[in-house]
Amino acid sequence: MAVKPLSAVVVSVSVALLGATLTSCSSGDALVVYNAQHEQLMEELVPAFEKETGIDVELRNGKDLELAAQLVAEGKKSPADVFLTENSPAMAAVEREGLLATLPDDVTAPIPEQYRPTSNAWTGFVARSTVLVYNTDQITEAELPASLLDLAKPEWKGKVSFSPTGADFQAIVAGVLATEGEEATRKWLEGLKANGTVYDGNNVVLESVNAGEMPVGIIYHYYWYRDQAESGEVSDNSKLHFFGNQDPGAFVSVSGAGVLASAKHKSDAEKFVGYLTGKTGQQGLADSYALEYPLNPEVQLDPPVKKFSELAPPAVAVSDLDSAAVVDMMTEVGFL
Repeated sequence: MAVKPLSAVVVSVSVALLGATLTSCSSGDALVVYNAQHEQLMEELVPAFEKETGIDVELRNGKDLELAAQLVAEGKKSPADVFLTENSPAMAAVEREGLLATLPDDVTAPIPEQYRPTSNAWTGFVARSTVLVYNTDQITEAELPASLLDLAKPEWKGKVSFSPTGADFQAIVAGVLATEGEEATRKWLEGLKANGTVYDGNNVVLESVNAGEMPVGIIYHYYWYRDQAESGEVSDNSKLHFFGNQDPGAFVSVSGAGVLASAKHKSDAEKFVGYLTGKTGQQGLADSYALEYPLNPEVQLDPPVKKFSELAPPAVAVSDLDSAAVVDMMTEVGFL
């Protein structure tokens, strides 16, 4: 399959969104962060960074591929100093366009090598694990699939749900593509298309499984843990299945942080990314509502969240995750 560059696949449909998709929380000569991470999480972290450094930050919030497309369209004229993603394929796409500066070693060093590219053009700073949520009245542990790929088999027809239009599921597809190759990934998607029910959003997938509308659903771990921490209203009838064993279903998606080569506040931008990867920022992540995994080994989430060291994800080179190829394949199969 011919892989189109991001500029050809996404920008053409996203230029019309320039400006309209972004919301900002301040203005002036501040550090400008194009933020595709969860707004609530960054609004918890940024004030602490501002207090520690005296550097003002302006968040402009949007979605992964929308902001990546905007950066490509703006090129060297972009006002952005920093780009934060929810999943790494959008960051890898901007890296391939040559728009990111090389980060200093002391900024990336706290993060294990498998969660940042060898180029040092950006770094992971937080992660989420792929899981299968299942209704405990409809599925027993003995009936759970050994692999995410098993959900494409005929015995799972009418039993699986997911949200294919979101960046989260597309990152999972990118992980399958990186580990299994094009032919196996297309066959898996075609099987899911035949077997599955599509919902709009991972929270809806969780709710549908908990309500017994669907026996299982593909989501990230934190949706279930957050609901358990808050009330259990949409999760008490379900449990999580972690695939482990380096299965594609154990894929860990990394949120990325990078400094634009055209940044007007490069030194401050590096300090901001360094704050996110350092112990103080990582502890802020761990203490937040998010329940996403800090990537600095000095900081861990508290139980009952499954330990990061126990996830056993597949080995994936984060810069190889190709959002354009995933969008093409999912369009061909009929999901987009």
